[in-house]
Amino acid sequence: MNTTPLPTELSLDLLRGAVRGEVVVPGDPAYEEARRVYNALHDRRPAVVVRAADAGDVIAGVLFARDNHLPLAVRGGGHAVAGHGTVDHGLVVDLSRMRGVRVDPLARTARAEGGCTWGDFDHATHAFGLATTGGVISTTGVGGLTLGGGMGHLSRRYGLTCDNLLSADVVTAEGTLVACDAERHPDLFWALRGGGGNYGVVTSFEFRLHPVSDILGGIMIFPLDGEVPRRWRDLNAEAPEELNTLFVTMLGPQLPFLPERWQGRPVCGVAVCFTGPTEEDEKVRGRLAALGPVIGEAVDRMPYPVINTLFDEDLPPGLYHYWKGNFSREVTDGAIDVHMTFGQTIPSMQTDTAIFPIDGACHRVGAEDTAFAYRDAAFSTAFGASYTDPADTERNIAWTRAYDRALRPHTQEAGYINFMDTDDQNRVRANYRQNYDRLRAVKRRYDPGNLFRLNHNIAP
Repeated sequence: MNTTPLPTELSLDLLRGAVRGEVVVPGDPAYEEARRVYNALHDRRPAVVVRAADAGDVIAGVLFARDNHLPLAVRGGGHAVAGHGTVDHGLVVDLSRMRGVRVDPLARTARAEGGCTWGDFDHATHAFGLATTGGVISTTGVGGLTLGGGMGHLSRRYGLTCDNLLSADVVTAEGTLVACDAERHPDLFWALRGGGGNYGVVTSFEFRLHPVSDILGGIMIFPLDGEVPRRWRDLNAEAPEELNTLFVTMLGPQLPFLPERWQGRPVCGVAVCFTGPTEEDEKVRGRLAALGPVIGEAVDRMPYPVINTLFDEDLPPGLYHYWKGNFSREVTDGAIDVHMTFGQTIPSMQTDTAIFPIDGACHRVGAEDTAFAYRDAAFSTAFGASYTDPADTERNIAWTRAYDRALRPHTQEAGYINFMDTDDQNRVRANYRQNYDRLRAVKRRYDPGNLFRLNHNIAP
């Protein structure tokens, strides 16, 4: 039963007067669209959605939630698998209209507003032959990925997304806009780099950029066979940092490059992003082809932004998701056996497991230099069900939890917070390891009342 008092019409009128964007409430024509998030499993009904046009609107939304004792959710790209971008009977600050990106090609930096997706960001920076580590789906929000740490196709060469963050503008629980970097509010800046959405609403992010234009990218697909990940593990250990590969298990996609007899059958694949010189492309292709019998291939030179769109059609908004994640120092034979076992019973065409390498440049940042604590981990595994029919929820959750139990003996204690679901709050302390107490101290300073608690929460 909801015990939160709903805002009065008078107070809503005052909010509308303070907001340049749009204030949406139940009954408005835009409400059904405004309340939706990427993961359809979280079908919630906010009392108010503030579609912010600028930082001033964000301040107004935060103060309204605080003063009216409303639960507050913050939505950037809306991709949070745990549904943190929405809330029942509360207020959502929706940043999706704040999507500007300003690139300084001489300084090799870019400033992105809090509602940007990686598609927005890559488009803007690619015009100058520049990029930074982003996600692997273009509709993912820049904000959520960065605040959780951020891993993707450039991680081995250029580090995590949060390692490339230079500064941020943050609306705190007091409704104050704070600019932070290594010199200004350094404790807050430290906490933002991996500490999640615990500390405020980030209205803009400034990133370091790197020279990345065209890359060799795509995917090779193999039969589901444990020898493929074992060879991939060896390849990753000896590969230059310019070669970033993700190992995946999935059902064969219905795409022209995969023979029809393999479509819908359990397979494994390696997604590749090679940022080295073109003259080494054939050598890279040969190393990938040596992983096993190739049954499908779509690997070619492409503009860097394209590789972050390759999985977009497979994972559109509106699917149901229940995920888990784990870190590991190595991909053991025992872990491979688990992946092969559960790869045989993948419950839907949309479900896959992905193992991200987070070595190379990621290991050149100290475990206490940012809030992201697991700098000794070499891999981050994302797994869990994605599906289309809500009637399948119980079966898909059971499959994911069984997978998680089977994999735990072969991984470290914790995992990447952006892969964590709603029932993983008990893992938060472990996820932050030696950094947890310092993060809690920063939380006490900037959000002592825990206004920003709809996240993987670090309670003050």
